[in-house]
Amino acid sequence: MATTQTVDVKELLNKQVANFGVLYIKLHQFHWYVKGPQFFTLHAKFEELYDETTAAFDDLAERLLTIGGSPYSTLKEYLEHASLQESTDVNREADEFVKELINDYTLLSRELGESINSAAEAGDDVTQDLFIGLKGSLEKHVWMLQAYLG
Repeated sequence: MATTQTVDVKELLNKQVANFGVLYIKLHQFHWYVKGPQFFTLHAKFEELYDETTAAFDDLAERLLTIGGSPYSTLKEYLEHASLQESTDVNREADEFVKELINDYTLLSRELGESINSAAEAGDDVTQDLFIGLKGSLEKHVWMLQAYLG
């Protein structure tokens, strides 16, 4: 089934493979470099989030392989194709890491919302379901991280 719509779904999946690859590295960076009075709270939270990201990253890549795609698999490809930007400033206040993560999760949630509709139009209910689950998780994390900031 090599329709234009199928190709679009593959592209959408690969875009998210790239995004979740960047996110995975970024969350490790935040985990390693967080400092200050909230160290223990955020250090543990960032670890929880990168563990969750690992599973999502793998699910996206394996879904892409299932439908005949080829997931990006190098850091260079992730950076070239991701909407998320790598984070290079490690000397920041802990709340700045949280704010950046809120922005990233919001961007991913918006992209996934668009991808949900595209997957539905292509008749790919499995990919649509994957995107819906990821979007719901990201929205919950945005809420929780915003609550953390007060």
